[in-house]
Amino acid sequence: MAEELDALRRELEGLERRAGRLEGRAEALVREHQRLRRELQAVRDFLEMAPKAQDRLEDLSRELFGELMEEVEANLTHAVREILGQDRKVVSRREVKNGKFFINLEMEQQGGTEDILTGQGGSVCNILSVGLRLIGLAQLDPQTHRRFLVLDEQDCWLRPELVSSFARLIASIGERLGLQVLYISHHAVDAFYGHASRVFQLSPGRDGVRVDVLTDKAASQPLE
Repeated sequence: MAEELDALRRELEGLERRAGRLEGRAEALVREHQRLRRELQAVRDFLEMAPKAQDRLEDLSRELFGELMEEVEANLTHAVREILGQDRKVVSRREVKNGKFFINLEMEQQGGTEDILTGQGGSVCNILSVGLRLIGLAQLDPQTHRRFLVLDEQDCWLRPELVSSFARLIASIGERLGLQVLYISHHAVDAFYGHASRVFQLSPGRDGVRVDVLTDKAASQPLE
């Protein structure tokens, strides 16, 4: 009888130890469950807030982007009026979708719109494409990017009488922004006198291409 009681006592002690372990494990599981519930609620709160935050970020982006584009519009409008001598205005239709900017440039004149690709026989496109590149270059860090721009027949659609104004404006902007511009053109060299620091004329010859220096305002300085 005593042996049976001892066996039952040992079994009871084992069950109590096992119950203690199970109780400790249950408490740990309860704590883990509570932690996961908190994390789940935080995720739900974030997901509920995310669309509002995205909308606000897009609003802020539109405001900042709008200020930038207003300055771009003003600069491009000035360039068009300066070269074409016409009362035109460059406007941008812009929007922000999923953090990305979308821009469509248009030309306005007397309340109507004009396609910039075909306006004035392509002259508008000539002017705006150069203007955008000049604006882009002006944003680069001069410590890591050389401000050098090559314009290869960028005046191809301009009427000959407009080329001089075009060259004058590019020279003025380039000097103001500290840009070095290599301007290649098939127009008469007369349009570039007074605007370019150096004017070269390339012409075919028997021994290849002949290069004549027609004017060099920086003759005392080495060619860069």
